[in-house]
Amino acid sequence: MARELTIKVLRYDPQQKSNGSVKAYFQEYKIKEADSMTIYLALTQIRETLDAGLSFDFVCRAGICGSCAMMINGRPKLACRTLTKDLPNEIILLPLPTFNLIKDLSVNTGVWMDAMSKRVESWIHSSKEIDIANIEEPVEPEVADAVFELDRCIECGCCVAGCGTKLIKEDFVGAVGLNRVARFECDPHDERTIDDYYELVGDDNGIFGCMTLLGCEDTCPK
Repeated sequence: MARELTIKVLRYDPQQKSNGSVKAYFQEYKIKEADSMTIYLALTQIRETLDAGLSFDFVCRAGICGSCAMMINGRPKLACRTLTKDLPNEIILLPLPTFNLIKDLSVNTGVWMDAMSKRVESWIHSSKEIDIANIEEPVEPEVADAVFELDRCIECGCCVAGCGTKLIKEDFVGAVGLNRVARFECDPHDERTIDDYYELVGDDNGIFGCMTLLGCEDTCPK
């Protein structure tokens, strides 16, 4: 027999003001659990049958884009990859912390990720003139594998939301930023030196700010 799930969602709508301020509150929904139901599917059912105004983000629905990240029972996870069968009957959903809240479960990770990318100069630095008609210089397979592994980051924000340092240091670049630096440091196409990378993240808002709590490792979906 299918379980009845109680899903509590933090609601917040900046368009609705009471006495000049916006109030956040929890709203409770009850639905029947379906086979292989994910949090994304549960939210979709709620929006289609109970509350068309509920806001949450999604794109790929396959754990590739990172758009659907949210706090699920206190842990940052991807809604499309989290099965309800692995959770208790009561599920509490909140937006990711540290990012700008748009509405309900929707947050603006893009502004933060863009600023982070510019801060760590997340692009190939080369003095060579680039001709896109030329074949790219080959690299050793093990080097290509290392770059690929670091490039698997989908910038979902789970590591940022689960980081103890980021919660107390607003300007901390986070694991996603340090990962971007590591990705280009591994890439032989990039001409920057270790000293150059140190200038980018060699401070308390970079590598020395990390308290090695490993919340990033615990929450990364990749």
